[in-house]
Amino acid sequence: MTGLRRLGATAANAAGLLLAVVVLNFLLIQAAPGDPAQVIAGEMGGASPEIMAEIRTRYGLDRSLPEQLATYVGKVARGDLGYSFFFNEPVSRLILGRLPATALLVLSSLGLAVMAGAGLGILGARRPNGLVSHAVSLVAIAGNAAPVFWTGLMLLVVFASLWPVLPVAGMEDVATPRHGLAYGLDVARHLVLPALTLGIVYVAQYSRLMRASMIDALNADYVRTARAKGLPERIVVGKHALRNALIPLVTMVGLQFGQLFAGAILVETVFAWPGLGRLTFDSILRRDYPTLLGILFCSALLVIAANLVTDLLYRLIDPRIRAGRPA
Repeated sequence: MTGLRRLGATAANAAGLLLAVVVLNFLLIQAAPGDPAQVIAGEMGGASPEIMAEIRTRYGLDRSLPEQLATYVGKVARGDLGYSFFFNEPVSRLILGRLPATALLVLSSLGLAVMAGAGLGILGARRPNGLVSHAVSLVAIAGNAAPVFWTGLMLLVVFASLWPVLPVAGMEDVATPRHGLAYGLDVARHLVLPALTLGIVYVAQYSRLMRASMIDALNADYVRTARAKGLPERIVVGKHALRNALIPLVTMVGLQFGQLFAGAILVETVFAWPGLGRLTFDSILRRDYPTLLGILFCSALLVIAANLVTDLLYRLIDPRIRAGRPA
């Protein structure tokens, strides 16, 4: 019964948070400079005042702000994210068409960052004053100091001009259509540079966090007890110390999941990756408010889902959390 109440409270909190996000995003977008009707008319080559009035009426731009907000919230509650001003198709269809590419990029970057960051952190923690530990710290400092867009531009210069062994634009080779395994390998080749660009900064952060967390775990009393029992070092590190050291890393990953989507906007723009980030950039330029609001709503939904997954991972990693005892 306690579990059901906790689940109900979590669902209610998530629903309230989503409602707040929808309202706040709508108000912020409406406060932004620019008139969507003028942008739409500009795409048509200019329009008379009569056509401008027709455009405002067609898209509901002639209504008051409270009326527009109430209409939008009601549509979102029914699963209707509206109709794109610029692309002339439902926003939900646009997002679903671009979401797989962004999901592939974000999850690949996250997997790279977690595995490489955790691995480097563990290596650095085994001998805190050794050469490997100092090298890990140096890599972390360099990775944190490099902005995502600068890293992308540098990789673009290197692999477009100096060493052209990897594709630098798009998600696939449109000149030579491929199918099956060949298509998957082609997408993987195009994914290398965007995923590396987005993942490098998080590799740096996770390696520093994992190194510090692992050092604390290896100096804990239960690890000394495990070693005193004569357990092999791989068991001590992999089973006893690692599980507790992973909790701060899981927390950081959950908190930074939204930042990955923000970074994807820059990365997809630099590498012409056809995902939600590129769609967001185009929507901002075109004042396509319905599409931009739909993307923000879906991003908030994914971040909330990531936080719920993080809570589940806590319970898998630490049995004390499953039992309801303080960690």
